Parts: sequence; C-alpha cells; structure tokens
Amino acid sequence: MGHTNVTYWRGFRFLGFSSYGQLQLLLFVLFLSLYLITLTSNVFIIVVIRLDSRLHTPMYLFLSFLSLSETCYTLGIIPRMLSGLAMGDQAISYEGCAAQMFFSASWACTNCFLLAVMGFDRYVAICVPLHYVNRMHPTLCAQLVATSFLCGYLFGLGMTLVIFHLPFCNSHEIQHFFCDTPPVLSLVCGNTGLSELGILVLSLLVLLVSFSLITLSYAYILAAILKIPSAEGRKKAFSTCTSHLTVVIIHYGCASFMYLRPKTSYSLERDQLIAVTYTVVTPLLNPIVYSLRNRAVQTALKNAFQGRLMGKR
Repeated sequence: MGHTNVTYWRGFRFLGFSSYGQLQLLLFVLFLSLYLITLTSNVFIIVVIRLDSRLHTPMYLFLSFLSLSETCYTLGIIPRMLSGLAMGDQAISYEGCAAQMFFSASWACTNCFLLAVMGFDRYVAICVPLHYVNRMHPTLCAQLVATSFLCGYLFGLGMTLVIFHLPFCNSHEIQHFFCDTPPVLSLVCGNTGLSELGILVLSLLVLLVSFSLITLSYAYILAAILKIPSAEGRKKAFSTCTSHLTVVIIHYGCASFMYLRPKTSYSLERDQLIAVTYTVVTPLLNPIVYSLRNRAVQTALKNAFQGRLMGKR
C-alpha cells in the first residue's frame, strides 16, 4: 500500500520557463546569443592556446582544459533548454534525465578540481619560481588534469546513483529547466533524508576539498607576496592571480548556494536565476575574465585575429 503513489511512467517534464508565456521567445534569443558567444569564446581560447607555442605552459594548459570542461558542461544543458524554449518540447526521458544529471554533475566537479589545480600552479609559480619548470613538468600536469576528470566522473556517477535508484511519485513535473539535483530529488517518494545526506556528503567532499586546496595555495601565495619589498613587485605578483580568483569566487559562490543548503529553502524563481548564472553566465565569464586580464592571452588572440585577416587578403 505504501507504494500506491509510485509511477512507472519513465519520463519527466520541465516547467522551468513555462510561466513566462510570450517572453519565452525573448529568452530563447537571449540565451542563444549568450551560448554562441560562450561556445565561440571557449573554443577560440582552446585553439589559440594549442596553436601559440608561447602559451604552451602549465598555466595555459590548465586554462584550456577549464574551457573544455565548461564547454562540455554547457553542451549537456543549454541546447536542450533552447529546444524547449523554441519548440515547447519540455519532455525528457527517464534515461535522458539521468544522463543529463550525470554529465552536468561530472563537469561541474571537474571544474572545481581544475580550479584547485590552477591555484596550485599559481602557488608554485609565486612561492618557488626557481623550481617551477622542474616541479610543473608535463607528466605532473597530465596527472593533475586526469585526476580532475576522474574525480568529476566518480562524483557525477555517485550523485546520479543516489537519486535514480529511488522511486518517483505520480508528479513527474520538474520545477526547473534541466535535471539538476534539488528539483529532481523533490519528486522522489517517501523519506529522502538519507539521500539528501548522501548528496550533502558528496557535495561537501568536492567543494570543501577543492576549495580548501585553493585556500591553502593562496595562504602561501599571500605570505610570499607580503615578503616582496617593493609595492610594484607585490602588485605584479598578485596580478597573475586575479583572473583565477575572480572565477573561483563566482564558481564556488553559485555552487555553494545550490548544494550546501537544506531542501526547505528551495525556491523556484530564485533557484532558476542562480542556475541561469552558473549554466549560462559563468561559462561566458571565464574566457572574458582571462582574456581581459591576461596580457599573454590578449596578445595571442590579437595575433590569431590579425593572422586570419592577413590570410583572407
């Protein structure tokens, strides 16, 4: 009798933007424009770093993988969202929802650990600059990137299994525009306390471990910068970290708000706004922040653009 409300209809329906009516077309144009800029910017950064030999250093290697990770993350969410806004098809299969959750969670976790790796790279560059080349050798860089991707895969798998082994109730309407953890979990029948605890533990493990590594790196970086005698030297050393710090603050701010809070505090309108920020806006900010604040990337982009113009002539 306890399972009379359980349904075996293997699918869901998004309600994310259904209440916006005629504004959905405007949202489609806005999100499509932002997505195309995001996709183009991240792919351009990957290609430029790959082609410009002056950028073949650990810092830019990690930046290119961060751009790749952000690109894959948006590919799993935004095209499906745009399809729903344009054609009104808000249905997604059970398997499709599980796959979307797995990939979005995997890439989000990968981003966390790549940011931690980039923090470690800045620590070595500023605190032990004379040993930078020896310590940040290609083998270590490859191992750090591979570990970030492996952690992402394991986190995504764990998060998906925690939720999709549970029975879902008759209500199959997701109050969101993609299969994110909190709205899907709200459709589960019965007591979800244990599942919520499992998700919280997994989220804490990823966010706190990666953020602690970043904090530790910057504690050493700050101590090293304060020892630099000249104000100009301190400013120059710190300027190499500002892009990374900006992305870290935005990324961890959104992630902490979404996953490190009780279920009772969920709000459809507010959560959608935050979700739009970290699925649409944040991936766009990464290439913009690094392009605007990094002179080497600016030069490489300028050379690539000028080379393309010369080639057309």
